[in-house]
Amino acid sequence: MLKGKTIVLGVTGSIAAYKLANLASMLVKQHADVQVIMTQNATNFINPITFETLTQNRCLVDTFDRNFEFQVEHVSLAKKADAFLVAPASANVIGKIAGGIADDMLTTTLMACAGRTPKCALMIAPAMNTNMYQNPIVQENIAKLSRYGYEIIAPAVGHLACGDTGSGKLPEETVLMEYVLRACAFKKDMVGKHVLVTAGATRESIDPVRFITNHSTGKMGVALARMAAYRGAEVTLVAAAMEVAPPMFCEVIHVTSAADMFEEVTKRQQDMDIILKAAAVADYRPAVVSGEKIKKKEEKSSLSLERTGDILQYLGDHKRPGQYLCGFSMETEHMLEHSQEKLHKKHADMIVANNLRTPGAGFGVDTNIVTLITENGTRELGLHSKNEVAGEILDEIMNVVTPTPAAE
Repeated sequence: MLKGKTIVLGVTGSIAAYKLANLASMLVKQHADVQVIMTQNATNFINPITFETLTQNRCLVDTFDRNFEFQVEHVSLAKKADAFLVAPASANVIGKIAGGIADDMLTTTLMACAGRTPKCALMIAPAMNTNMYQNPIVQENIAKLSRYGYEIIAPAVGHLACGDTGSGKLPEETVLMEYVLRACAFKKDMVGKHVLVTAGATRESIDPVRFITNHSTGKMGVALARMAAYRGAEVTLVAAAMEVAPPMFCEVIHVTSAADMFEEVTKRQQDMDIILKAAAVADYRPAVVSGEKIKKKEEKSSLSLERTGDILQYLGDHKRPGQYLCGFSMETEHMLEHSQEKLHKKHADMIVANNLRTPGAGFGVDTNIVTLITENGTRELGLHSKNEVAGEILDEIMNVVTPTPAAE
């Protein structure tokens, strides 16, 4: 995801500095060019050789390192940086950045990045004792940086190295990675777009113990929400039962039944530019729900079912001008015929179809094989990760949808 991108990590004097070694490794695995700058105090917590081994780049510490080939290093690095993350960011370094002080390699390089055009993504991840973090001066400095365009990554709450419990803990490396990916991994062609995604499997109660559901894990819907957020969209995820965590940077609405999802989706429809119906919604529900657990009997038992509300049909029938509606079709036979019929009947702009019987496609796996069906024809995608499939779907949509003027 980060091939061709230069990510600068600024590491300051904090016990949490050890986490940045893993983050550097994660970034390298995404093919990023990772450059690490450390304050002198940071070298007391982790050796620069660790970062040099992981990144295959020289770790910079001293602004005037005479053993290094001379160049204005802070300027040259600032010119090529796509993102600059200061993590862990100590109260001292936050104060220096907020005050415009540039007295070492980290702060001088960051100042050069902050003043450059086109802009480099600037992120600060504070990490310190809870009382220090809550100090009004530190909070004022953080607010000042936010006003100047720095993204502040809120610290986690937990047990700190000093023994206290509270806010000030550096977030996990996976969280920091998500911020970097959102900052620079993808074009921002969806800035200003409001996107609604549904995901997961609805559950229709039979009694207080049992319910009817399906095998959907929510992975495809989560991938769509994540990739749309990476590309700058404001994403609302309406999530039924899922086996994966919702992505960051999205508003998440949790629902249980098809009726719940119908209500939450339809009341938000008119505010959305793009709707992606990736959830596996039950077509039927029990006609009568027992208030008590149904006891097992020796004789056969039957269950009377009734239709649930057709969310995609409602959205298609009430689609506002300029709104893009994408549905999904999971089939076991006659996939193209059934999906094309669904496209026309539901008044959708696209149907993403796949066959449950195709290896590598369907529920519970990290890959998918889909066919994108529109009025203009069909396009088959080979075996890809669900993140890659999500990216292809969004590309197809954005070929039709006009980006907002704010989009880059």
